[in-house]
Amino acid sequence: MSKSGVDQDLIRQLAALLKETDLSEIEVETEQVRLRVARQIGGSFVSVGAPSHAGAAASAAAAAPVAAVSDAAHPGALTSPMVGTTYLAAEPGAPAFVTVGAKVSVGQTVLIIEAMKTMNHIPATKAGTVVKILVEDGQPVEFGEPLIIVE
Repeated sequence: MSKSGVDQDLIRQLAALLKETDLSEIEVETEQVRLRVARQIGGSFVSVGAPSHAGAAASAAAAAPVAAVSDAAHPGALTSPMVGTTYLAAEPGAPAFVTVGAKVSVGQTVLIIEAMKTMNHIPATKAGTVVKILVEDGQPVEFGEPLIIVE
């Protein structure tokens, strides 16, 4: 175990297991440590905390996924209407439909989600300025996952 009490090999094994089984998260708890490995939009993150009676460490571990939760709860968040693969442009090498700072209008295509070999144009649901793009080109997404934020 490392100085922090977390076995780095265990973390790597759990991350590999996530990828292999296509799970979104795994949590392991022993008397010494609580370890949670979860896949995020851009990869993986690890939160580590002590048993729940060690309040501060557990609170710090619980705060790790807050950014993803706040993006999904944002009133300007455009969420995925389906499971599929996102594409930010109409074809490889073409300019992106939108970029951060771009003005969009209701109904304007902001990205494409490929599902079951069908390209689905995803329209903006509100007019405004794109302040955040939460997905990458070619990234798989789940139903309800936040894609972009428009304010």
